Amino acid sequence: MDLFGVLHLDELSHGLAGLSMFPYFDMAHYIVSVMALREQPGAREVAQRSPFACWFSSMLYCFGGGVLSGLMMSEAPIAPLSNSTNIIIASVIWYLVFYCPLDLVYSCSSLFPLRLVLTGMKEVTRTWKVLGGVTEAHRKYKDHLLVMIAIGWAKGAGGGLISNFEQLVRGVWKPESNELLKMTYPTKVTLIGAVLFALQQNQYLPIQKHHLMLLYTIFTVVNKTRMMLTGSSTSPFAPIESLVYRTLFSGPTSSPYAALTSGTKTQTVKKSPKGECEGLNGAAAPESFKAPGSPTKTAAHHRGKGSPKKTREQPESTGTEDTKKTE
Repeated sequence: MDLFGVLHLDELSHGLAGLSMFPYFDMAHYIVSVMALREQPGAREVAQRSPFACWFSSMLYCFGGGVLSGLMMSEAPIAPLSNSTNIIIASVIWYLVFYCPLDLVYSCSSLFPLRLVLTGMKEVTRTWKVLGGVTEAHRKYKDHLLVMIAIGWAKGAGGGLISNFEQLVRGVWKPESNELLKMTYPTKVTLIGAVLFALQQNQYLPIQKHHLMLLYTIFTVVNKTRMMLTGSSTSPFAPIESLVYRTLFSGPTSSPYAALTSGTKTQTVKKSPKGECEGLNGAAAPESFKAPGSPTKTAAHHRGKGSPKKTREQPESTGTEDTKKTE
């Protein structure tokens, strides 16, 4: 792009594309991931009760993206564990974060300046994971765009997407915390990165790969740093999400037809003191709304003028029934 040449960012983008993530950036990713696990409710109790369950959960936090993408590509889910060097480094970091004497490692890593740097380095690794997943899917499935997006998303945000399984390892079951129901900022920004890199890989996006890597990395690092400095957990995509939801997914509840039908009430029939049928508003109901078989005024008039003989016979009949019951 000419803009990169004018701003002298072309060399920077090439240098970033050739940057190796091992060992420093990978170590930063492991430290931040294990610290995030330790800060989960009940994680320290699990670490004291079952160190193996705690270690397994830590490995899912560190290598969850590789496990999930391997499952989706019909590969062995334990393939990320075949790199013994990374497993050893992640295991050492897990032990120091949870069991270091005087809790020195966690206390030092929790210092805000150091944690800010470690989190920024972790965001850099996100770019390489998303790009790696998209590249692997493109190599195996060629131009299948949706597959490339799914694999890139799983590779970069697999730890969050399999969080329910990781919680089961620690004896916790919270289906309401599913990432598909409540997507967090890392999951959203990883999905956006997967879409961008997949479009660029299929030549739908007119930008070179190393330029897109630089732009995406700057965006993720700056936004994460801003959120940590301000102490805000609000996603920068919230206004766009709200607009799209109100436009496309708000449903028919706000339509004029729904407003019209919501005000419609079923007429109920009740009897007024005058013997007439009334509606809900108290007015006399027309003939069509009167209940079938309801007595009319004329019938009530004739009932009131019944024969005296029948009225005299009624007490006598009741009396005879009472005598029969007593007998």
